[in-house]
Amino acid sequence: MRHRPRSAALRAAGWFAIAAIGWGCGACVHAQTAPSDAEIRAYGPLHAAALRGDLPTLAATIAGRAPIDARDGHGRTALHVATFASQRDAIKMLAEAGADLSALENDRYDAVTIAAVADDEETLALLLALGASAKLTTSRYDGTALIAAAHLGHDGVVRRLIAAGAPLDHVNNLHWTAVIEAVVLGDGGPRHQACLRALVEAGADLTITDREGRTPLQLARSRGFKEMVRILEEARR
Repeated sequence: MRHRPRSAALRAAGWFAIAAIGWGCGACVHAQTAPSDAEIRAYGPLHAAALRGDLPTLAATIAGRAPIDARDGHGRTALHVATFASQRDAIKMLAEAGADLSALENDRYDAVTIAAVADDEETLALLLALGASAKLTTSRYDGTALIAAAHLGHDGVVRRLIAAGAPLDHVNNLHWTAVIEAVVLGDGGPRHQACLRALVEAGADLTITDREGRTPLQLARSRGFKEMVRILEEARR
C-alpha cells in the first residue's frame, strides 16, 4: 500500500495532494480540482460532514432527506468530496444511502478516477467493493481510471482496476491507451514498468498505435526505456 493517509487537520483544511495532478498532452494537462478553502467554507451540512468524516452529522443530514447527490459549485457530490479527503466511513455511509457511485463532476471525474489519481488503493478498493465501476469513460480526454493510473505509475491501482474489469484497450481522444500512456507519459522507472507489465500480463493489445502509427514498442525504443522494450519484446514471442 503506497497511499499515505492524510492527517485530519490537512483534510479539514481542504489541502489535497492531488489538486495539481492531471493528464493530457505535455504542459496542457488539466488537473482534477479538489475543493478550495472558499468552497469548503460555503459548504452545507452534507458536503461539510463528508469532507470531515463527521458521521453523526452526515447520518442526521441524510435522515433529514437532504438530496444525497447535491452538487457544489464544481459539480462535486458529497461522495466526490469524501473521496478527495479519503473519508472511507463517509463514503460507505453515502453509498449505503443511495449515492450515485458513477456521478461525474464538472471535469468529468468519478470517485473511482479520483481515488486512482491519488494512488489511494484503500479508498479505491472500498469504492469497487461498494459497486462503483472501473469501466467508466472519464475526464475531458475521454479516458479511464486505468489510463490515468498507468500514466502516473500507480502500479497497485492499475492491478486493482484490471482485476475489477477496467477496459484494457480503451483509446482516449489523444489516441492513447493505458499501455501507450505508461510509456509516453511515464519516466521508464520501476513503477511505470510494473504498470506496463501488469497490462501486458492481463492481455492488453500491444498493436494499437498512437495517431502517428507508432506501437508501444516503437515508442519505448524511441525513449530509450530498455526495460520497457524488454517487456514488450518478450510479449511478442
